[in-house]
Amino acid sequence: MKDAHQRSPWWWIPSLYFGQGIPYVVVMTLSVAMYKNTGISNTDIALYTGWLYLPWVIKPLWSPVVELLGTKRMWIVALQLVIGAALAMVAFTMHLPDFFRASLAVLWLMAFSSATHDIAADGFYMLGLRQQQQAAFVGVRSTFYRLAMIAGQGGLLYLAGQLTDQLGDPHVAWSIVLFILAALFGVLFVYHFFMLPKPAADVRAAAGGDLFREFFATFASFFRKEGILVTLGFLLLFRLGEAQLLKLAVPFLLDPAAKGGLGLSNQEVGLVYGTIGIIALTLGGLAGGVVISRFGLKRCLWPMAFAVHVPDLVFVYLSSALPENIYLISALMAAEQFGYGFGFTSYMLYMIMVADGPHKTAHYAICTGFMALGMMLPQMASGWIQQMLGYQHFFLWVCLATIPGFIMTALVKVDPAFGRE
Repeated sequence: MKDAHQRSPWWWIPSLYFGQGIPYVVVMTLSVAMYKNTGISNTDIALYTGWLYLPWVIKPLWSPVVELLGTKRMWIVALQLVIGAALAMVAFTMHLPDFFRASLAVLWLMAFSSATHDIAADGFYMLGLRQQQQAAFVGVRSTFYRLAMIAGQGGLLYLAGQLTDQLGDPHVAWSIVLFILAALFGVLFVYHFFMLPKPAADVRAAAGGDLFREFFATFASFFRKEGILVTLGFLLLFRLGEAQLLKLAVPFLLDPAAKGGLGLSNQEVGLVYGTIGIIALTLGGLAGGVVISRFGLKRCLWPMAFAVHVPDLVFVYLSSALPENIYLISALMAAEQFGYGFGFTSYMLYMIMVADGPHKTAHYAICTGFMALGMMLPQMASGWIQQMLGYQHFFLWVCLATIPGFIMTALVKVDPAFGRE
């Protein structure tokens, strides 16, 4: 086996980004299904799991620390051990009388660790690969991140449903699922300890009194970027409608028709939304990357904005017609997710464009922090809005909430050559 310095990126990029995706899926999606299965209301689910987005919102506050203290490799390995321990702790809380609050507290720890792991992994990706390799492997990292979503939203949600049917207790079923994930992160910790390369550039960037000066200089340089107010508006508002839809998609699929939902089982949701939907999302993302590389981000931005938002009408139809045909539901979910994946590529590349330059690790983290804030605040209110309006009118509201995203798309400026090969 080759020395770590010469090891092919195939040895570590797939496992690194699969590991990056799992805790995010647990916090953002599996927790929603878990609480829905155990009788928590949509209002409480949306509000409290929406708060779990906060570490991704504020991670720019400590992204310079990850960049300036220690190595990205050290952060990655240590945090994978912490995430594994947190998953095991959530499993233990499922048997407590007040499991909702106890599990939320541990999920908060895991969300904080996962957000920090994202900073380190994205920075390590840029340090561990040459520029040409970064472009070549961007599809690989995205694909394995999506595979983590399929494993989580598809396989693990399906497993939780099967175990619940067999054992009769969703608390026990979800404990087993979470223990399996904890064991997985124990394996990832050991694997990456030995297999991650040691790039020469992955060193502590500042020492002693330089730390605080570099910390504040990193933030200042981001907010001095040209057109920063429009950039922030775009990052915050582009997904205003989609953010609310994403939080209530799983409850809508699980709720019975009497409550305005489709009445699917965990297993069916795992297949329709967590497997077929994520495959379509992945294919859409790959297609988006190919199209942008051909035509450039500027020419693709408007078509991709429509690709993200127009398929939200699928949920308007589903909530009105309440079809029972699983094949029709699967096809419509695939179409919606493909459009979302295709269009969201433009948003991700816009953030890469904004972050380009010195301190790109920290600046990209700042961009993703504002992206997360644009998700967190609408999601926290989405459960209350849905319960006030009902699913059918809620999804109409989601479509109206896409208008600010179109306005900001018209205002942003993009380098015509950016993204084009």
